[in-house]
Amino acid sequence: MFKGFRSFLLRGNVVDLAVGIVIGAAFTAVVTGFVTAFLTPLIGVATGAVGDFTKKTFEVGGTSFPYGVFVNALISFVLVAAVIYFAVVVPVGRLQSRFESAKPVPVAKADCPECLSPVPTAAVRCSFCTSELVGRTGFPAQPLQRH
Repeated sequence: MFKGFRSFLLRGNVVDLAVGIVIGAAFTAVVTGFVTAFLTPLIGVATGAVGDFTKKTFEVGGTSFPYGVFVNALISFVLVAAVIYFAVVVPVGRLQSRFESAKPVPVAKADCPECLSPVPTAAVRCSFCTSELVGRTGFPAQPLQRH
């Protein structure tokens, strides 16, 4: 039982996922700190919150709702998503397309008149039943090569 669990944990996907989550959490903390230290005060100044937008609230029936905290979290989310998209997703997509090998052109095939197996049209003999295909319908007339 433990051997299977160990092999599960040591698979590449699990380790990669764990590293991604840890780095993502650290990156989110950095972006949240940036939003809290710089962007939220700028938005607060623009809206008249004297540089501290997170303390903006409204009251309903004597209950205070701190909507500034939500706006701060929303700004953090948008920034994290934008940075991840433009700094990670787009460059990785470009790299993958650059290093991706060209897809091979599919070979034209026709059915062998004897065994009905798919055979390349340039073939001289059927690879399944070994019947000659030279000059048959669907196959070009090719000289039979003798060695």
